[in-house]
Amino acid sequence: MMAPQVVSSPFLKPFFLKTPLSVASSRRQRRHTLPASEFRNLTPQDAISVFEIEREAFISVSGECPLTLDEVLSFLGQCPELSMGWFEEGQLVAFVIGSGWDKDKLKREAMTTHVPDSPTVHIHVLSVHRHCRQQGKGSILLWRYLQYLRCLPGLRRALLVCEEFLVPFYQKAGFKEKGPSAITVAALAFTEMEYQLGGLAYARRNSGC
Repeated sequence: MMAPQVVSSPFLKPFFLKTPLSVASSRRQRRHTLPASEFRNLTPQDAISVFEIEREAFISVSGECPLTLDEVLSFLGQCPELSMGWFEEGQLVAFVIGSGWDKDKLKREAMTTHVPDSPTVHIHVLSVHRHCRQQGKGSILLWRYLQYLRCLPGLRRALLVCEEFLVPFYQKAGFKEKGPSAITVAALAFTEMEYQLGGLAYARRNSGC
């Protein structure tokens, strides 16, 4: 079995918040040993925390999670370099999970498939812990994730599907509409969105990638 790809990127470095977070006393005791805020690739050990955040976020809205726990484990085992978690004092507060895809548009099989060494990242899910919503964390994480993807060799674009009410959110991040998606879940219909990662040599040279 090949070892997971190790990626060095300035977008995975810890940074420190100016305002201390309000945390339980047990977490305050270890504040001096953990960065206030950290971005890193996820691992299978993070799967339970990922699934708990995802389940709470989506079950009440659509009744289904984008990824099952087994699928989370599968993607974090196969392509951890296409994931990113935001941790505050060691606790996961937001995450994004992607996988490789090699077709022009997303199909049903893209929901459970990772295609290695492909030029496209399929973003499966972006989710924020319920106690950290309405703080702009989703937008910040998505921006940081997209900048990080630009540092990975061979990637040209990112694709995702979303419900209509989320289209403006992704448009603000630079995604363009590709039209109705062939993917449906129960009665839900989706719009496919695309973000171009290519043609950014200047950005790479000046980002420390």
